[in-house]
Amino acid sequence: MKFAILSDLHANRQAVEAVWAHAQAQGCEHTVLLGDFVDYGADPAWVMDFVMARHAEGASVVKGNHDDAIRHEGSHQMGGHVQASLAWTRTQLTPAHVAFVEALPLTIVKDDCLFAHANVHDPAHWGYLHGRLEATRSLFASQQPFVFCGHMHEPCLYHLSSTGKSGEFHPVDGTPIQLSPMRRWLTIPGSVGQPRDGNPAACYAVFDVSQAELTFHRVPYDHEAAARRVLEAGLPASLAQRLIDGS
Repeated sequence: MKFAILSDLHANRQAVEAVWAHAQAQGCEHTVLLGDFVDYGADPAWVMDFVMARHAEGASVVKGNHDDAIRHEGSHQMGGHVQASLAWTRTQLTPAHVAFVEALPLTIVKDDCLFAHANVHDPAHWGYLHGRLEATRSLFASQQPFVFCGHMHEPCLYHLSSTGKSGEFHPVDGTPIQLSPMRRWLTIPGSVGQPRDGNPAACYAVFDVSQAELTFHRVPYDHEAAARRVLEAGLPASLAQRLIDGS
């Protein structure tokens, strides 16, 4: 079975549509959505409808920190531009959207996979996996051989050997990676809706469970149209520029 692993959609309809079409063409049979569906982008209601439709079809869906901040704004330390876009986002969502997000879990286990938004060792406090040390903490905190997290917006792959030696790998677009059973693995697929590695193309990953084969993908989309939507909505211009620059 192939899993489509999508994270950090960030209300970017154009990116989500492009990635979803690409994932369907890859023959993906299960969808994993790793949180941060709202904020930054101009189409939070459309993206939430998309997420809820996938959930109704059986997708594995976890909550992200921006999703959590829709209801629990006081518990999040975010910059001024985020507060502005969050305030606007709240005006766009329906009570059904908010209730759906509120009920989402922080982690999900499916087969040999563990899914979370930020990390596994302390998922409720949204700490970032900045590098090998934090990734190793999450791998030690899990029982599953395959861990998937979002939050970082840049694709990366970490591994941990049976002797406790860790490593990391920056993937190449479209190149399959065989995940050895002699190691445990933590995948960050990157962001669909707001990539931050200098490449504006949307990020996601496909994991073939039966073959233990992982492929990272970059999907070009009309990021200029998405940026115009941000400006038309009256959101901070910096959010539009990020889509243009991939930063």
